[in-house]
Amino acid sequence: MRARHLAPAALLLPFALLLAACGGSSRAEGGGGTGSGTDGKGSLTLNVGDQKGGSEALLRAAGELDDLPYKIKWSTFTSGPPLLEAINAGAVDVGAVGNTPPVFAAAAKSKIRVIAGSHSRSDGETILVKKGSPLKRPAQLKGKSIAVAQGSSAHYQLIASLKKAGLTPKDVTLNYLQPADALAAFTRGKVAAWAVWDPYTSQALDQADARVLTTGQGVVNGLSFQVAAPAALDDKKKSAALKDYIDRLRRAQDWVFKHPDAWAKAWAKETGLPDKVALDAVKRTRGTAVAVAVDKAAVASEQGIVDAFAALKLIPRSFDFGAFVDPRFNGDLPPSGTAPRTYGKGH
Repeated sequence: MRARHLAPAALLLPFALLLAACGGSSRAEGGGGTGSGTDGKGSLTLNVGDQKGGSEALLRAAGELDDLPYKIKWSTFTSGPPLLEAINAGAVDVGAVGNTPPVFAAAAKSKIRVIAGSHSRSDGETILVKKGSPLKRPAQLKGKSIAVAQGSSAHYQLIASLKKAGLTPKDVTLNYLQPADALAAFTRGKVAAWAVWDPYTSQALDQADARVLTTGQGVVNGLSFQVAAPAALDDKKKSAALKDYIDRLRRAQDWVFKHPDAWAKAWAKETGLPDKVALDAVKRTRGTAVAVAVDKAAVASEQGIVDAFAALKLIPRSFDFGAFVDPRFNGDLPPSGTAPRTYGKGH
């Protein structure tokens, strides 16, 4: 990554770790660590796509991998889009992504089904500027250069924030950069602002002389999703395993909210994030998540993202997002509008 030559090595190391497995799936053989093989026992194997410090680390920290009656084979991806490509190709049965990658995958007519979700606070979805920047409100971004990862949740958050400020993407210069490269550009002043998500938000605030220009709170839906392959859903045994997997994630998320410090330490160890940054991100965003159903309200909210990207010609055309949802696991999950948790004032 050329970004390593553009910013302090100590700052970039955790970003590099979070972006490990460049080029798609990378899994080291052996036991123990995340992304390192197979958990559980039995004849059935559930192939799970993950991101560094994601579902595997969460389930392991919460003790939810201790009694698996089936096997989970883990594969680690850099971000949501390549994970969804693997689901479309049948290499992965299920994986977690943000609110925007399924829109791009569905627009490409990928074989995916959204089966469950989580609702988090959106304080970690930010547009950052330097502390010394003259920019004080989003409307002042007109004519400025902004770094953002294309097709990410931050991409939509940026578009929605610009719209709220009376601007369109044509009013700014978008630099499509993955977080490590975006950090380098931001650090060197090559861009005026950076649209990004936690834990990158928390790290930039702590170490990159950044401040928040605006957040996604009240602008984006705060949803993320579990996305499965239709073939896995059509297999009775795998479908039952998927239901169990979702239940475990829900219990793990409950554990995280009650044990933010323990999860932050485990997450920091997994990703290389400083302990303080990890805890900030947990309390700002990651620990606030509530497992929710993918119901009509969630579909309608995602349809708004579809229509926004279609209007801007960022996807070829609009389509029915509901056609890519399988609601069979909604029954035990609360509505998508269920309020996220909070750690109180300041978080």
